[in-house]
Amino acid sequence: MNLKDISTSVPKKDHSGKVSGQLAYISDVKVENMVYGVLYRSPVAYGKIKSIQLPKLPEGYEAVGAGDIPGPNYVKIIKEDQPIFANEWVNYIGEPIFMLVGRDLDILYRLLNEVKIEVEEHQAIYTLNEAIQHKSSTSLASYEFGESLENISAIEQEAHQIIEEEYETGYQEHVYLEPQGMLAIYKEDEIIVQGSMQCLYYIKNALLSALACGDDEVRVVQSPTGGGFGGKEEFPSMMACHVAVAAKAVQKSVMLVFDRSEDMVVTTKRHPAKLTYRTALDKEGNILSMCVDVFLDGGANAGLSSVVLQRALINSAGVYKIPHFHAKGYVLKTNTVPNGAFRGFGAPQSFAGIESHMGHLSKLANIDPLHYKRKYLVKQGDPTITKGKFRDPILMEDMIEDLLNTSQYKKKKEEFHSFNQQNPRYKKGIGTSLFLHGCGFTGSGERDHIKATVKLSKSKDGKVSLKISNSDMGQGIYTTLSKIVAKELELPYEEVLYPYPDTKEVPDSGPTVASRTTMIVGKLLERAAKKLKTQWQQGVEQEVVENYVHREMIPWDEKTFTGDAYPAYSWGVNIVEVEVDTLTGNVKLEKVYANYEVGKVIDDRIMKGQIDGGLAQGLAYGYLEKMTTKLGRIQQKSISDYGPPTSLDVVTIESKVFDNPYADGPYGAKGAGELTLIGGAPAVQAAIEAALQTSFQQIPITPEVIMESLWMKEGEKG
Repeated sequence: MNLKDISTSVPKKDHSGKVSGQLAYISDVKVENMVYGVLYRSPVAYGKIKSIQLPKLPEGYEAVGAGDIPGPNYVKIIKEDQPIFANEWVNYIGEPIFMLVGRDLDILYRLLNEVKIEVEEHQAIYTLNEAIQHKSSTSLASYEFGESLENISAIEQEAHQIIEEEYETGYQEHVYLEPQGMLAIYKEDEIIVQGSMQCLYYIKNALLSALACGDDEVRVVQSPTGGGFGGKEEFPSMMACHVAVAAKAVQKSVMLVFDRSEDMVVTTKRHPAKLTYRTALDKEGNILSMCVDVFLDGGANAGLSSVVLQRALINSAGVYKIPHFHAKGYVLKTNTVPNGAFRGFGAPQSFAGIESHMGHLSKLANIDPLHYKRKYLVKQGDPTITKGKFRDPILMEDMIEDLLNTSQYKKKKEEFHSFNQQNPRYKKGIGTSLFLHGCGFTGSGERDHIKATVKLSKSKDGKVSLKISNSDMGQGIYTTLSKIVAKELELPYEEVLYPYPDTKEVPDSGPTVASRTTMIVGKLLERAAKKLKTQWQQGVEQEVVENYVHREMIPWDEKTFTGDAYPAYSWGVNIVEVEVDTLTGNVKLEKVYANYEVGKVIDDRIMKGQIDGGLAQGLAYGYLEKMTTKLGRIQQKSISDYGPPTSLDVVTIESKVFDNPYADGPYGAKGAGELTLIGGAPAVQAAIEAALQTSFQQIPITPEVIMESLWMKEGEKG
């Protein structure tokens, strides 16, 4: 198949394997001399281990713990605070203390139940609110930037009104189809770790540290991966250390696969957040200044939380040019399961908060929320809140106008108003959200930390293989990146190959995160393909390498939080219609409209999949999915307890993508993977508020939250 227009959809590279059910995931793999591992986990949230008593282990069954780690006992991420196996203190319920390995899982689970442990319990911090009260001792990271507080104080003294609001967001669970799984294949001269993962070189670096070994003694291979959404970004590094340390200790191959309940209780989640807004207004309701404080619950370890906080703060003003803006943020430690990467990476929390706050300010000013928000929309050439610059054309006004027409927004508002007046039980509402997402790593991360390299390898028969470390986890990069190379080389799509990445074969092209893969890695592949095309020789093996080059921008300074946070931004507008049953509090989605601008689409069908999937996750974050902890223990242990959307909860999504090619992206493409989630929650909140003529200060807005709000409203009337 030859490609004329890059956007035209093609059959996905992994289509037949997935549809036929023949594709082997990690739990399908069996290797010679393989044993299983199960982890003994902390039963308490915070305490000191006094003693561990193991049952008598049958022959062929062994315990592996901190004493078996050849290198330092921490998972190499950013900070050295996450033990591979806890050996003195435990910091959350479910923290791994040691692993039992053997051939039969039933026997392993029986042995696990017979372990006796004595832990001296200490006072734990269970909630974000408690952590805020002890901020000086619980802070894992903090940043502050923007207008000086002295200047803002002077503005506030002249203001007509000061509005203060608190806003809270909860956990979100990834619910990837395939739970976490990792296998270490033992060989005398190397350990091969394969499994469900997003970031091969994160894992490789963690293994080099834990095993204290040479580069050629560890190899990481991605297995087919059944979903990630960030949940397979940093978490698999710990699992990989578990199986590799165990394999080295027992000199056998070791498989560790979680069932769904273990996966839900011990893996990373989206950070719960508290956002506070202090906004000065003039008599007409115009914004004079705004101060935002962001608090993230990091859980028991730092992980990637500092970077999640950066992204949350960079998005704290939304898509708005707010005069005299100041932001401050903290990640705080609690004795709960560590929180980590999740599609959107801090931005969904910030957008839920700022969109809600702007909507509430519009009510005070008695102006339609969308009309109020449009007054503050950023335009091309405007500064970002970090003193960078929006360099490229911004199509938000066109996207909004188009969606107003498609959804018949003004007509619907009038119709719903009269429907609600006549109907005592069911109430209809329509809500909007405006949002963006920065593409790639924050600041100069691509240049200073990632330093991506890609390789194209041509065989004698003219087939070209992509040698990169990026993982397809269902988002379709096997297809999109192959298309970019095929089009540039004018080769049939079938003659471009993309084998599962293996660190022995591929250079480090960076992790599969941060809406960077298509834009950054795709551009490198496009350049490599151009180079190969000029050097092409029939019947000869050839290889070309291409290295990342940073776009000239305003330099990023992480200490002062100034400069260009991202080279480019993708944009979105969502409109959501709901019907709320005031007797039960149930929310029914009626219609969802969505416009996006992602530069140039590399495959129409894959983009539609990103839109529908992202919106399903984002909307559910706003009103369906509720995860809670009680005294440090996750309460939802099954998918049915947690309540992600089913096919009955998702309506047809009417979407459109606007073309706005970006010079530094392949064929003009920018990032799309995270953008599509971000607008769902704020739009559904706005729609529920419009239906009930009330305000909410949190998501998810569950039936319980709605009923409580209605009772309070009745109480006020009474």
